[in-house]
Amino acid sequence: DLHSFPTRRSSDLLSWPAAVLEGFDPPAVVWGSGHRGVDLALAAGSPVLAAGDGTVVFAGMVAGRPVVSIDHSDGIRTTYEPVEACVSAGDAVGRGQVIGTLVAGHRSDGVDALHWGARTGPKTYVNPLRLLRPAVIRLKPVQ
Repeated sequence: DLHSFPTRRSSDLLSWPAAVLEGFDPPAVVWGSGHRGVDLALAAGSPVLAAGDGTVVFAGMVAGRPVVSIDHSDGIRTTYEPVEACVSAGDAVGRGQVIGTLVAGHRSDGVDALHWGARTGPKTYVNPLRLLRPAVIRLKPVQ
């Protein structure tokens, strides 16, 4: 359930109000190119916080970049990169807990950013921004 995370703004996930530099753009096919998360503006050296309570399932290098992944009780896994971890696999973390420090080098344009991803299965990515606020429901009149 994507709505089990408390209602949050990106400023609650990070230490300041973050701008979305690149949005969620999932590939048309599983193996295709796309953007399986969001890039949030954040200066290298800044602390990165856990989006919700969970268990660290990975803290290490993937393709030369430091990554932290957290499993949450609702079946969602969140991933943060490039983050030099201060936590280890198996650690329980709470929402807002520092999990590491952002390092430079994620974006090809040289702008510092946190890549934040979320998935509900091995290849089922969801827009992580949906974890920060409830869905907007708009009712339309019936004619």
